[in-house]
Amino acid sequence: MSNTPEISVPDAPGEAEHKIVWNALLAYNNDTVGPNNYQPLSILIHDPETGEPAGGIWGKTAFNWCFVELFVVPEKFRGQDIGSKVLKLAEDIARERGCIGLWLDTYWFQARSFYEKQGYEVFGELPDYPRGGPRYFLKKSLV
Repeated sequence: MSNTPEISVPDAPGEAEHKIVWNALLAYNNDTVGPNNYQPLSILIHDPETGEPAGGIWGKTAFNWCFVELFVVPEKFRGQDIGSKVLKLAEDIARERGCIGLWLDTYWFQARSFYEKQGYEVFGELPDYPRGGPRYFLKKSLV
């Protein structure tokens, strides 16, 4: 029997595979720099006609930063300052959790100018993602 690990590519990876990789990386990170203090973050925008969630923020706080993974204001609610209010709420929650900043990403056809108006600055760019324009990475300091 060999000591060389086998490498495989599952046809339909799911939550179990994600959890294996996540737990292994989390254990390494925690052993190296200490606990990450991970907390999920969700802020929902409810449609007043249905009362159902229609958009908002999905993210997390960890390692003293807040990462906004997903953020959408449904088109029919744009131009009403809803996005600014939701993002400000995320910043307030991040401060309460001891974060020093927020970071997020957006595509060239999405909301870069909106984030810059909210005080975010570009710190990275991935060209041709998707093909035809860049993906931007932005951050805002809370200190």
